[in-house]
Amino acid sequence: MTSSRIARRRRSNGMIEFGSSSAIPVTILTGFLGAGKTTLLNRILTGNHGLRVAVLVNDFGSINVDADLVVGLEDDVMSLANGCVCCSIRDDLIETVEAVLARPEKPEYIVLEASGVSDPSSIAMTFTDQKFRDMIRLDSLMCLVDAEQLFSAPEQMELKLRQIAFSDMVILNKVDLVDRAAVQRVHDWLGSRFRRYRLVEAVNADVPLDILLSVGRFAAEQLETEVPDHHEHGADCGCHHSDHSDSFSTTMMKAESPISLSSLRSAIRKLPGDVYRLKGFVFSEEDPDHRILVQVVGKRMDIARDGAWGHRKPETRLVAIGAPGALSDYELSDALLASA
Repeated sequence: MTSSRIARRRRSNGMIEFGSSSAIPVTILTGFLGAGKTTLLNRILTGNHGLRVAVLVNDFGSINVDADLVVGLEDDVMSLANGCVCCSIRDDLIETVEAVLARPEKPEYIVLEASGVSDPSSIAMTFTDQKFRDMIRLDSLMCLVDAEQLFSAPEQMELKLRQIAFSDMVILNKVDLVDRAAVQRVHDWLGSRFRRYRLVEAVNADVPLDILLSVGRFAAEQLETEVPDHHEHGADCGCHHSDHSDSFSTTMMKAESPISLSSLRSAIRKLPGDVYRLKGFVFSEEDPDHRILVQVVGKRMDIARDGAWGHRKPETRLVAIGAPGALSDYELSDALLASA
């Protein structure tokens, strides 16, 4: 866990008011792997809201790539890596929140980007703990849903359902990647499982700040929501249990030598279907002065220049998240470095 400063945003006429409560609002961003949580977090951080925001980022793995993706706050993010805040590092989350609250200059808002494998109900219960009463309040639990990938990885459908069920706002993201018939299918699917839910469609997680922030106190009874049956989609994934090791595995790769981007693309196309997510930065042969951002969700691949390395050491850092045994560390390194 790294130290952090709290990001201060300039106040403006667009400042959002919270009322008379002194409790600091907390928003939790949840959603399955690759749904767009980090993009939404960056929307909040760069928005014209005038708030001092403390950011907590959790990645499932020892390399916290998502923390590096938060724009403009390279040293201002509290990183919670090598575990999941809903179970194995829950105590770290509590200690981090206590550290944030103990600062002389307290934040006016806290945003937690949860791991894509997290059970949001367990995280929400942490923020509703009696010890935090009158200090923080859970403002909203938002779930991002990938319009293109919702029905992929059916073996993880129970987790996706839980993430939606315990949220008070659903953001149907990446609607530009599918046609309206596919979007309507998602609406119909949700409507057949949830009686009442709030949903907003988005492209690149572009959602008005008035929807994202200060939406009102999270209803505690939301944590008692009954999760819809999912058995038509496959067997129980067990993701609501306290250990993700039987449902997910992470594979990390680091390399100091530059990698061929053409070889990288070829290797990615050959990844097994039960590798749900690959993300990270690449030190490339073609453009060694800039780090290359790699984002893979299902069959979708995005490889783009991210910026100059600057003071950062040029190296490749990639994380793959998939089913247990989907890809060993050796296999990932071997595949990506074979023709480098």
